[in-house]
Amino acid sequence: MTGAQWLEKVGDAMKSLNYQGTVVFMKSGQIDTMKYQHTVRNGVESERLTSLNSPLREITRKSNEISCLYKETSQKTETRHPIDRSFIVNLPAAPARLDEQYLLAVAGQEMIAMRPAQIVAVLPKDGLRYARKIWVDKASWLPLKVEVYGQEGNVLEQVLFTELDVDPANPPSDPEQAPVQDEHDTHQHVAQVEVFENSAFELKNWPAGFEKVFFIRNTMQQSKKTVEHLLISDGFSNVSVYFEEKGEKTIEGLRTLGPVNSFSRVIGKLQVTVLGEVPAETVEFVARGVALRDN
Repeated sequence: MTGAQWLEKVGDAMKSLNYQGTVVFMKSGQIDTMKYQHTVRNGVESERLTSLNSPLREITRKSNEISCLYKETSQKTETRHPIDRSFIVNLPAAPARLDEQYLLAVAGQEMIAMRPAQIVAVLPKDGLRYARKIWVDKASWLPLKVEVYGQEGNVLEQVLFTELDVDPANPPSDPEQAPVQDEHDTHQHVAQVEVFENSAFELKNWPAGFEKVFFIRNTMQQSKKTVEHLLISDGFSNVSVYFEEKGEKTIEGLRTLGPVNSFSRVIGKLQVTVLGEVPAETVEFVARGVALRDN
């Protein structure tokens, strides 16, 4: 099979199987070990991450609804995301369509969590996105390990199953959180998807293979400022473009935090920030392509 065919199998397995295990997340020098659970009921996906170390928290996704409960403070946040996004790995719906942007190569086999795994290398054909490898369980087609690499070949991010239990016939318990008591501090964040053409901005250029995914407007609770958010993606890499009114202190130029780069610029009285797990060149390229829409 080709690399694209392997990844299509992975996408199908992630959306249809019931499985659970222990996952280690490594990013920006931080290591987080969590219990992971995935179920599918009546075609609806649910995921749950439960931390094993402080700060103790439980993160649940049911389709596109995400909630996070901090057990030590009883604070709970709820967010409705415009799209379904896995906690483990982002995959394009049709990997073969990205053959002009990525080489999807079958690259040997290894043992991960005592399970035979096929390595699929995702190699960009330009300098505008990161390379990655995905270790695929040969028995279930599930991703056992994911690594994202910087332009110099260094590991920027890793997700690793240390144990995995797959049982399509007998799903684990439903990952529903216990009802939140009245004394819990709950914050809800719900934004409706809007048409980007109604924005005062336009995006004149972005990397080939990227597409507009959604556009929303959020009102910040403290400042009451409206922040517009456009997400573009090539399926593997997501880039967010934020538009807001310029504050007293403006932010301009490049910032880097681990695998995440951001580039900010000011257009008149407005602040634009482009952020994503992509090379610095990419966020600057997108930011330079933002302009005010002609009325």
